[in-house]
Parts: sequence; structure tokens; C-alpha cells
Amino acid sequence: MAVPIMQAVRVGSYVVKQHITGRKRYPLVLMLEPLFRCNLACAGCGKIDYPAAILNQRMTVQECLDADAEAGAPVIAVAGGEPLLHKEMPEIIRGLIARKKYVYLCTNALLLEKKMDDYEPSPFFSWDVHLDGDKTMHDASVCQDGVYERAVAAIKKAKARGFRVSINCTVFDGADPQRMANFFDEVMAMGVDGIMTAPGYAYERAPDQAHFLNRQKTKQLFRDVFRLGKGKKWRFTQSPLFLNFLAGNEQYHCTPWGKPLRNVFGWQRPCYLLGEGYAKSFRELMDDTKWDDYGTGNYEKCADCMVHSGYESTAVMDAVRRPWHIAKVALFGPETEKPMVPEISLANQRPAQYVFSKQVEEQMEAIAARKPAKAPRVKVVRTEGANDEAPKAAEPAESSAAD
Repeated sequence: MAVPIMQAVRVGSYVVKQHITGRKRYPLVLMLEPLFRCNLACAGCGKIDYPAAILNQRMTVQECLDADAEAGAPVIAVAGGEPLLHKEMPEIIRGLIARKKYVYLCTNALLLEKKMDDYEPSPFFSWDVHLDGDKTMHDASVCQDGVYERAVAAIKKAKARGFRVSINCTVFDGADPQRMANFFDEVMAMGVDGIMTAPGYAYERAPDQAHFLNRQKTKQLFRDVFRLGKGKKWRFTQSPLFLNFLAGNEQYHCTPWGKPLRNVFGWQRPCYLLGEGYAKSFRELMDDTKWDDYGTGNYEKCADCMVHSGYESTAVMDAVRRPWHIAKVALFGPETEKPMVPEISLANQRPAQYVFSKQVEEQMEAIAARKPAKAPRVKVVRTEGANDEAPKAAEPAESSAAD
């Protein structure tokens, strides 16, 4: 199994408990984003387009642990930005593991070999390495040559050290099904414990807007890939029903509250992918967000989304309601030949709102308000033979443009 049996049992028990108690909305995975800063600038990423003052912000160890306490999710995905740039990341991970949370540390692996000694193998911990295909595909995706080879070297070293390692593969328009199938064969041969895959979300701030998949192309691509994978025993870290959804066999609606995001701004509304406001607490996020305003069919920005952050939780909840269905899909794999289910109508979706610039302005003002005022620099006037520790006189120096 791509997911350890004990993890599957504990998460399953958690989900069943929520259903038994009648809880309508609950988190399955806490998405924790302690910083935005990254050491890559991927063409399909829209999460790092911020001024330096924002990119330099970090969540503290205590803020990360408090976010876990607020949400109470059994699984935590630590993302970014590049989390390994955070100097206190080892302490954050140790604190979460001590609470017996299943932690996935997402990384592009450029720093993984250097930082690996700061972490210890644990059944509660897994590296989640970003790999968007084979060497040519991945290096093109991250806009830098040599990244694939460094990531693969780090994966092999981590496995040799006894760590669990999964990969996170984002798929874009133009991907070739046979090439993707070959890549999945390749990472299985590396010994990775599982694959997480999904189409890229069309971030409005991403430099490359030409290669995001629409829903129909997503479904056909994954059908073609899964058809080639019949009998190959690829291990995925995702629900079989989510994979069935990617192949066009489930008409799921988004449950963005299933994977809430806490980042340097607060609790992001409504989801990890789409930031249109921030709550001060998890309870405020859950109670005051207008959830029905979002999702495919409800909002223009969600029209083509089929990403796990919105639909994985839907699939998990469906598995509780229809255990026989997930058993069938798990046994035989996603359907690749029958007609796809009808698509959700976009006729009544509300138009997109663009709030990024306003949010950046508000955050910059907040940062400026928190920044302590600099004390005036002092110019010391000394006389010949004076004691160096006792200035004769002092007066404020003139301020400079750099202050």
C-alpha cells in the first residue's frame, strides 16, 4: 500500500467518527504553509508572486503547532514556497510528529540532501518530492536544468536512510500519456512509496497561462494514462475514488474545507489554491466562509479545477457512504472505457473577482505597522586621548535615504 495500514485505519476511523457525530464540515488534511519564499520560480506556480517583505515572513513554531491544535486534522501537509528554507522547520516537524500527526513535508529537493540529517525516519513522517515527469518534463516545468537529477539523487539517499518518500506530480496540457506512464514506471522502480498526482490549477498569477488543462482534457489524459497502467501496480497516495474522478467517472463537487490552509496571512479563504480573504481563526474560517460561493459550477475561477485539495476529501467521504464502490475501484482500477459522467454546468457560475493587489496592499500595511521604528543613529564626537568607552558628546545623526 502507498499509505501505511495504520495511517489508513486512523484516518478512516476519524472520518467515520465525523459522520457518526453528524459533523457537516471537518478537515481531513491541514495544509500548512509557513512561508512563501522559494528557491525556484516555476512557470505554473502562482504562489510566490509577492513583494520581498511578504516573502520574508515566516510562521513561528508556535503558530504552526497552534494551527494544528485548532484544526485537529489527522494529516498535515507542510508546503510553501520551499519549506526547507525555514530555519525552524525541523522543530516544527518534530512538534507535529510528537502529537502523532501524519506529516508530509513537500519539497523540490534542492536542499534535501543538505538538510536530511536534521530529520529522522518515522512512521508519521514522509518526504513529498515535487517531480512533474521525467528529466526533460520536470526541468522544463521548474524552469531550471538539473533539478530532476538532484531530486532523484535526494530521493535515493532518503530511501537508503529509511525515510518514507512519495512524489507530487502536477500534470499540464500537452503531457503525453505514454510518457507519463513511463515516468510512473520509473518512479516505482526508484522505490518511492507512493505517487500523488493531479492537474495544475490555473493560478491567475502564474507566468505560464497557456498550459493549464480544462476538465475535459484532464479526464481524457488520466483515462489514457490509467489505461496504460492496467496491471502495473502503481501505488498512489490518493483515494481510488479520487483517481476515478480524474478519469471522468465521478461527478463530485468541491469540498474546500476538507483541506484548509493556514499561512503567514492567516486561514486562507476558501482553499489552498484560491486566496480571496483570510480568517483569524480556524473556527471563523469554517463558520463564516460562504462555501456555496465556490466550486465548479459556482465560481468562474473554479471552472476547470480538479485538484486534490478540493476533491480528495469529497472522494474520501464518498468512500464512507459507498464502501462497496471504493472496493471495486481499488480492485479493478479507474474505469477507462465506459462513457464519462456528465459535466457540471457552468451556466450559473458567478464571475471572477480579482483581489490580489488589494490583499498585497493590506498585508504590506500590516507588516509596516508591526515593524518597530528605528532609533536615530548617533554620531559620537571624540577628543584626543579620550576614553574609547566614554564619548565626550553625542548628537543625532542625519537620517539617510536607506533608513
